[in-house]
Amino acid sequence: MARQVDKNQQSKDSVFFRDGKRRIDFVLSYTDDRAGDNKKQERRKEYEANLQKAGLELETEDKSESEDGKTYFVKIHAPWEVLATYADVLKIKVPFKANDIPNNRDIPMDWLFTPFRLPDRIMNPEPDYFTSSFNKEKIDFFLIDDKETFFPPSVRNRIVYYILARCPYHKPVLEEKDKKGIKRLLNNGTYGAAFPLHDCRYWKPAKDLNSDSERFHLYKHWARFHSFFKEQPLNLIRKYYGEKIGIYFAWLGFYTEMLFFAAVVGVICFLYGLFTFDDNEWSKDICGEIGGSIVMCPLCDKKCGYWKLNSTCNSSWQSHMFDNVGTVFFAIFMGIWVTLFLEFWKRRQARLEYEWDLVDFEEEQQQLQRRPEYETKCTARRLNTVTQEMEPYLPVTSKCARTFLSGATVLFWIALIIACIIGVIAYRLAVYAAFASIIKDSPTKKIELVGSLITPQLATSVTASCINFIIIMILNLMYERVAIWITDMEIPKTHLEYENKLTVKMFLFQFVNYYSSCFYVAFFKGKFVGYPGDYIYMFGKLRNEECDPGGCLIELTTQLVIVMVGKQVWGNIQEALVPWLMNWWGSRKARNHPESLYSRWEQDHDLQNFGHLGLFYEYLEMVIQFGFITLFVASFPLAPLLALMNNIIEVRVDAWKFTTQFRRPVAAKAHSIGAWQEILNGVAVLSVVTNAFIVSFTSDMIPRLAHLYVYSGNQTMNNYINQSLSVFNISHFQEWNKPDPDENPNWFDSSVITTCRYRDYRNPPGVDQYKHTMRFWHILAAKLAFIIIMEHVVFLVKFFVAWIIPDVPSEVKARIKRERYLVQEYLHNYEVEKLKIQLSRREDDCLCTPMIYPDISRHEVLSECL
Repeated sequence: MARQVDKNQQSKDSVFFRDGKRRIDFVLSYTDDRAGDNKKQERRKEYEANLQKAGLELETEDKSESEDGKTYFVKIHAPWEVLATYADVLKIKVPFKANDIPNNRDIPMDWLFTPFRLPDRIMNPEPDYFTSSFNKEKIDFFLIDDKETFFPPSVRNRIVYYILARCPYHKPVLEEKDKKGIKRLLNNGTYGAAFPLHDCRYWKPAKDLNSDSERFHLYKHWARFHSFFKEQPLNLIRKYYGEKIGIYFAWLGFYTEMLFFAAVVGVICFLYGLFTFDDNEWSKDICGEIGGSIVMCPLCDKKCGYWKLNSTCNSSWQSHMFDNVGTVFFAIFMGIWVTLFLEFWKRRQARLEYEWDLVDFEEEQQQLQRRPEYETKCTARRLNTVTQEMEPYLPVTSKCARTFLSGATVLFWIALIIACIIGVIAYRLAVYAAFASIIKDSPTKKIELVGSLITPQLATSVTASCINFIIIMILNLMYERVAIWITDMEIPKTHLEYENKLTVKMFLFQFVNYYSSCFYVAFFKGKFVGYPGDYIYMFGKLRNEECDPGGCLIELTTQLVIVMVGKQVWGNIQEALVPWLMNWWGSRKARNHPESLYSRWEQDHDLQNFGHLGLFYEYLEMVIQFGFITLFVASFPLAPLLALMNNIIEVRVDAWKFTTQFRRPVAAKAHSIGAWQEILNGVAVLSVVTNAFIVSFTSDMIPRLAHLYVYSGNQTMNNYINQSLSVFNISHFQEWNKPDPDENPNWFDSSVITTCRYRDYRNPPGVDQYKHTMRFWHILAAKLAFIIIMEHVVFLVKFFVAWIIPDVPSEVKARIKRERYLVQEYLHNYEVEKLKIQLSRREDDCLCTPMIYPDISRHEVLSECL
């Protein structure tokens, strides 16, 4: 049993062992096995013995010291020898000389940005150094002032986790390859948790002067919402959490900054639509005498009656706010904006790679971060031609079979989503008639302001969107488990490969899940309707939907707002409220004790675990949002503004969550945002196509422009409404789609009214009746021409912008070259000095005189000594 310590003699809110000197680099916890599970006890005994053999030092807190009286805590410390050995193995870069390259980045009118700045000690917590991969044999080459603090806590916990992930828990005499690693011990319940410690409480600095209190500084300057307008302390985030999390927040912050420009232009386009109401001639016609005299054909069979065009007055005005000339400009602008965003991010990323010593990281990532699961599950071995060592590999037949099964599973789930979407479409078709019948006699029609807005189209669209959103959330929860399972089944070799495979699977699914309903409204609804007397039916019974009389664009806007805003609100609730409630409940007993008795490891144990896929879900959420504001932005110019408002909150919620609600994650390296970069590029290209089609086929922009410049004669919108509606003879209705007499309004008299109108360009009754007119083909040609012209213009500008903006700033390229040159020179001088010292000790074995070396070139020195 562990040595008992009087709690009243020593504060437990510490990150050190009982001796107050050795830092706790990692903590393992497990509960008392009342059932007497000897297997778990045996595993722990062997595992901890093997950890000690690997050089780690352990200290156990007995269960009597814990708040619940059941939990043991095993504290782990990595001494210098272990850290130095594995820093050499992992090629961790450490400082060897202060960076003397001047930083010439002068920002014009820098004083304007002073309110947004953070103190320099927060923004730059460490001096800038030249770094080189650690070499245990060249200890005196590096700037080591104190071995205990040379490696920061984030590097220490990364090294310890590397050991924990590969340490076996079987006896040395047994060759059981699969019995290794902390992950398996966590999965089988041998240990309950494994985590590095935060360095202090988040709301106040640590009392121990040896602690940097970085968590407190992050909370004070980053996580609190009143700092929402301040820059992010990216260097401190990287120092505390590692490069992988630092890159995420750098990307999220840069994305949010770029959204500001898109939001400003979007608001201007929206205001343009708002302030040009008076120029909206077609809405005036709809709301005036012309609209009051036009009788429209029923929108559904049997249960829908005839109606006047002026009943769509409100939706026509609403539609104009989004369906105007500004929409075309904004669609083209967003195509260019997304290119600028991606290109400038590459430059920002290149600068971070240089500043965070990640320039040569990709090769290390592939070689050194092989997954323990790959090593244990791949029983076959083959010779590595580079290292000349036997290494595990997955046979081609097994790999192909696993990939095929994985792909089939993904396709099945995508098909399931499409089936659900078809179900929602069927719902829309089936309930429209019911809503039309209910709303006709509903008391809400008499409400002064709202009554006219509640239409069958709106009721159907809103309820279908809400049902679709619920289905999206349910399918997401189910598919997440499936995606992780099939990715595990594929046995990816490296952590990078694992994340990339999971990223592709999850994004494909989420893409179909979130965007399919928007694609339906934008490109299919109202496009395959037929005409009165010859409607097209789904499943032979359900008549295909027509667009809202105000156009399909306003329905796409409704769908986009409900899904996008609903997802953001639900996401913030999940991210902030759920962890807070769970932590509040988990620590309810401990809050009644003095702070000195609530140990640092118990405080962190009561927090939520940040899993290895935690960052994956953060990226996924933002990339899905990126799709909403690019793929369908032509229908809703305010989407970037909503995204900007959400992201301002998102940055601080994520920061608050990381610093207060989650255990400290294991530090990990990453030189980029990984596969998400290619996904963003793909979405950017697709967005140009979708927005061109939305402007052409979903909005009424092209037909209006064609009327204005070709058919009006005097370049006005007079008579546009009358010419955009076709005529149908009521007597040509079939019996099954003729409205019931009870459904017709009181003003309808079949003996007087013999025709009705519908949205299309078809011939009236008579010669070639109901066939498409020449105007239809002219407008179709204009739509296709607009798509081709817009795509070519935007793609041309995109490629030009991508070509003219280099991915790596010239300044960064120069600094990288300069640093490499200085590193090589410094290494050479170090080796020469070391060689001179060795030679001076063996003067009898060398013919050269050490005193002449300062006057000899480096090549002559090396050749003579050799």
